[in-house]
Amino acid sequence: MELKKIELLSVGVDVGSSTSHLAFSNLVLEEDPKSASRRYQIQERKIIYEGKIINTPLLNNETIDIDKLSDFFQEEYKRAGIDPADIQSGAVIVTGETAKKQNAKQIVEALSNGAGDFVAATAGANFESLITAMGSGAVARSKDYNKTILSCDIGGGTSNIAISKNGKVLSTSCISIGGRLLAVNSEGRIWKIDEPAMKVMKQIGLNYKIGDQIPKQDIEKIATRFAEVLIEVITGPATSFLAKQLMMTDDLNFPDTIDEYSFSGGVAELMYGDNGNYDDMGRVLADKINSLTPKLISPVIEPKNKIRATVIGAGAYSLSISGSSGFMDDRISFPIKNILVLRVDIDESRLSVDHVISQTKASFKRFGLREGEKVVALYFKDPVKAHYPDLELFAKSIEAALTNSIDNKIPIILIFEKDIACSVGNVIRRETGLETNLLSLDELILKEGDWIDIGEPLVKGQVFPVTVKSLVFNRN
Repeated sequence: MELKKIELLSVGVDVGSSTSHLAFSNLVLEEDPKSASRRYQIQERKIIYEGKIINTPLLNNETIDIDKLSDFFQEEYKRAGIDPADIQSGAVIVTGETAKKQNAKQIVEALSNGAGDFVAATAGANFESLITAMGSGAVARSKDYNKTILSCDIGGGTSNIAISKNGKVLSTSCISIGGRLLAVNSEGRIWKIDEPAMKVMKQIGLNYKIGDQIPKQDIEKIATRFAEVLIEVITGPATSFLAKQLMMTDDLNFPDTIDEYSFSGGVAELMYGDNGNYDDMGRVLADKINSLTPKLISPVIEPKNKIRATVIGAGAYSLSISGSSGFMDDRISFPIKNILVLRVDIDESRLSVDHVISQTKASFKRFGLREGEKVVALYFKDPVKAHYPDLELFAKSIEAALTNSIDNKIPIILIFEKDIACSVGNVIRRETGLETNLLSLDELILKEGDWIDIGEPLVKGQVFPVTVKSLVFNRN
């Protein structure tokens, strides 16, 4: 029997502290013959276009030039011969110090809206760490060679760190270390200092401001301290005062051993031998990190992708596919964007209307939300057995728990880890007054606090592309 296949065109866009670029990927989804629910899996990811890399255009140190960025990416679509209307998946990623800019949120919204109907607008340190580990090739290598790999993507403003084992990312972290935190022109004058560089200078007794002449030996002192802190956090938890100041997330959860280290990002290009020279401390930082890597307990390997790890990860690895037994009301329009995931902890052995109502209320309360005010996705692990009486009780409990949402006619989105979405949807339609605005998906692994986008269904209204993402714009 010939397996069914679906092809999707995906885009990854990276707006970083130093550079901006994109890549297009072709994703091949294939029906899994071993899956009882006929679940589709992504079987092939092929990069079909890697665009030009430009310096991220700035209006000033706090504001990115959205018009120039938009024009650049529109030209990239034309050069690739791709119509934004043909894009079915992908993500615009705002990374590093760029996520702290005044107009960061407007940037990703503008670019994602122009990139295609289903392209997520994202920012967030842990999310970037996840996709750079995938885009660099570290995750695949951990599976192929049965190794535990610590990957570190060093960009212009941040270093995104992940630990991968057996093809899965176990832990992610991020620290403010990057090549463009201090930028110096050809005359040795500082034209850019970001706050992390100021913290380093304060600790080592230096005091420079924009416009000052800075000698090379002081740039080296700053880069050396950054490199020392990076080695500190990739070999154990942050212990020094400076490392704790620079951390943007929690520390990594370290396993017993790390078999290999790999580095990606723009600074890594320089670490592995690229001869480019830039108007920042990237070259010096790369040299200082290289001088310290012999202290690592395991070898350093060169990843498949370095500076393009983020765009490849965003375009080829940001997509999840729901199970093939979804249920939807025909009047729901797609894509549905920026949906907050609330976990609802239902104890199957205690299934009752009161139990479902109380647990649903608790989920909204954890986020300071009121049921019925906005669209959310309620995520259930294993709330009910697939027996009709239990399904009927669960359906009526959902109706009772979401009275305001039903009255306000906002979409009801239910997501299940197990393969029960179609059964739940049909029973809700048959046994309750909830006849419209219902979407039920399954076989997705989510976390409370995730944000998701849901795209147009792919197979007879039952398979849905879902981008799991983060929306964090950190001004602190």
